[in-house]
Amino acid sequence: MITRAELQAAQRRTEHMLALAGIAFTNVERESIEVAEFGLGELERTGLEIITYVNTERYCAKELVMFPRQTCPEHQHPPVGDDPGKMETFRCRWGRVLLYVEGAPTTPPQARLPEGSEPYYTVFREFELHPGDQYTIPPGVLHWFQAGDVGAVISEFSSTSRDEFDIFTDPRIIRMPEVAES
Repeated sequence: MITRAELQAAQRRTEHMLALAGIAFTNVERESIEVAEFGLGELERTGLEIITYVNTERYCAKELVMFPRQTCPEHQHPPVGDDPGKMETFRCRWGRVLLYVEGAPTTPPQARLPEGSEPYYTVFREFELHPGDQYTIPPGVLHWFQAGDVGAVISEFSSTSRDEFDIFTDPRIIRMPEVAES
């Protein structure tokens, strides 16, 4: 759970990072910045900040902002009804992203696993994304990612996003944010 004051501070920090990346956004988008702290109470280590531009039954576009060394935990996008699951392309816009997917592991991985959550990270095929680099993740593939030392801004282009159906390796994860009044 995150307090309203923590949420607002993370939203302002997200705005600043988007400005550093040269990404313009509207006042409506500013007010709708999602702060996903995944229910662990450790936003600086495990979390993700999101602006969703569009999410329809056909496609989705988002900006993902990550604070320095912040990690989005391991998960997959399963089939939902007749939909095979979300396919997503990450394109690094600013900073550096370490992306991990299923496959032969990279040794040693560059990421620092969040302390106390190590057992919940199981895939270690590493892709290092710098501005202009991109990678497409097929539906149902386990993946996780971590920002580099200055953070990262990532554009996500995908099929329909149904975040509430994401399956996380860590059973403690609560995907949809819970905000407590300060």
